[in-house]
Amino acid sequence: MLYKNPAGMKPTVADSATINESAKIIGNVYIGDNVYIGPNAVIRADEPCLEGNLEGIVVEPDVHIQDSVIIHALNGTLVRIGKGATLAHETVIIGPCDVGENCFIGFKSLVFKAYLEKGVVVQHQALVEWVSIKADREVPAMATILTQEDASKLKPVSDDSTKFAKQVRCINSDTKGSR
Repeated sequence: MLYKNPAGMKPTVADSATINESAKIIGNVYIGDNVYIGPNAVIRADEPCLEGNLEGIVVEPDVHIQDSVIIHALNGTLVRIGKGATLAHETVIIGPCDVGENCFIGFKSLVFKAYLEKGVVVQHQALVEWVSIKADREVPAMATILTQEDASKLKPVSDDSTKFAKQVRCINSDTKGSR
């Protein structure tokens, strides 16, 4: 369902996007071409900052947002989900946040006030907060990345993780039209 925010802003959704009927998209949200949004996902850009600004959420083309993902533009901030990114089941993204092109965020992970460059893989149930992560780095499962020092110690994405993220992307692309 698409909803206006209190300021009257309504989501803009590309014709080629697929949104499950149980998903909720609220306010100043842009959904690009070939995006899939699964059941019970909530994408909210309805909370202005104290000055009244509301930047919103941009979901670029070819993004796959799985079941029960939450994306929230906290206090009017900007959240960008880059082209080809995958947000796995129950991921939570709280802005301001920038998830780069082809990033993979694993099941039940939380990303808050963070900048992830292209190709970052965040494994399952990780916490990433207040940091910038360089391109093609991997956050291990259950890791807590709270400082730039933590982020600087991250290793390059493993071949297995790269293969898994690409496999999920391909499966999502191949099956999207049948949902």
